[in-house]
Amino acid sequence: MSVLASPREAIERHLDALAGRNWTEFVDQYADDAVVEIPFAVTTPRRLAGRAEIQAHLDRAAGSPLVLRPANIVVYTTGDPEMIIAEFDYHVTITTTGQTFTVPNIQVFRVRAGKIVSTRDYHDHVSLAAALGQLPALVSAATAA
Repeated sequence: MSVLASPREAIERHLDALAGRNWTEFVDQYADDAVVEIPFAVTTPRRLAGRAEIQAHLDRAAGSPLVLRPANIVVYTTGDPEMIIAEFDYHVTITTTGQTFTVPNIQVFRVRAGKIVSTRDYHDHVSLAAALGQLPALVSAATAA
């Protein structure tokens, strides 16, 4: 009989997998029907539904010149036993230019039965867009809504 990870342990394992770029373990932390929301993605919001769609997103991202590594990770529990909040910095490298910068991030997770069922990402999209030279497109998209 396997013991289910607590929500905090599940998120700590998830972020360790992200830091180590262990994509198989990273995706395995999600429930089959998990929902990932990245409302401030440059330049259009993303909503991924299901583990297969999350995996497909990671497969597409593998060819991206962005390399994100989380650092300074702090994990908080809340009054809701299923909700975990993680605060961390993404250390970002653009491999094509060698440019590096840091993007602050807060991520809210909901965990059930040791698996992530939903997450919402709140990174500093303005800093990321500016560093990528996409700030005008981000402003245009935001004002068109």
